[in-house]
Parts: sequence; C-alpha cells; structure tokens
Amino acid sequence: MDKPGGAAYSYGMFKTTVTPRFGDMDVLGHINNTVPVVWFELARNPLFQIFDPDMKLARETFPLIMAHTDYDYVDQLYFRHDVEIRSWVSRIGTKSFTVYHEAWQQGRLCVKGNAVIVHYDFNTEKTTLIPEDKKKLLAEHLLPGSA
Repeated sequence: MDKPGGAAYSYGMFKTTVTPRFGDMDVLGHINNTVPVVWFELARNPLFQIFDPDMKLARETFPLIMAHTDYDYVDQLYFRHDVEIRSWVSRIGTKSFTVYHEAWQQGRLCVKGNAVIVHYDFNTEKTTLIPEDKKKLLAEHLLPGSA
C-alpha cells in the first residue's frame, strides 16, 4: 500500500527506496556518512504529512522542529545498489515523538538512527502539546515492541 509522498507502508512501517547517486560516494567508494542523514530526512516526509497534509511547510502553520538526531553505522553502503529506508515511530510523548530509521542494502542493515521531533509553535517559540488526533495517527506507525 502507498502512503502520501510515495513511501510504501507495511505493518506501520514506511519504506522508501533510494538509488545512490555518483556524488554520494566518498574517495573509498563507499556512500559518504553524511548521505544516510539526508535519506532519513526524506523518509520522514510521510510522518510530516500527518501534521501538514499539503506539505506547505509554512513557518506560520508547520508545527514541528527537530530536537535531536543520532546515527549508528553498522555496515558499509555502496554505490551500485538501491537502499531501502525503513521508518517507524518509536516513542510518542506529550510534546514530542521519536522516529526510528534503518537503511538496508542487499539484505544488510547498514545504518540505524533516531530523530526526536518536537511539536512547536514558531510564533511563540514554545513547545506545544501534540493533538490527540495526531497522536492516534502516529500510533499507527509504532515500531513493534514500542509503547
């Protein structure tokens, strides 16, 4: 099944396939360590659409801001093979939620990471409560075993 933004959806997980570009390589022939960060950002778009369905991303109306990211590189990524980004919500709090990502290539987990996203009012520059209807939509994408 497809979700908005072109990401496939299966059992609460979003899947996004990326084809590495030549410029994504480093001098050793690996995908540079900064590239999966961008792929994970792309993979968050379907979750952002929960809050902004048309993806207008206007400062006045878009209610999310990034608070933290972390990444673990557990295997090498290479140029000639597509990469599947798998994304889930791993935690839903009162004012923030965490997205867990994995980058897979040829059946190997290569990178995993988290992004903490805060519900935020840019006009008042304060965190705000995530509306209950949005929490319910986020909960549809919970990582198995998450609460």
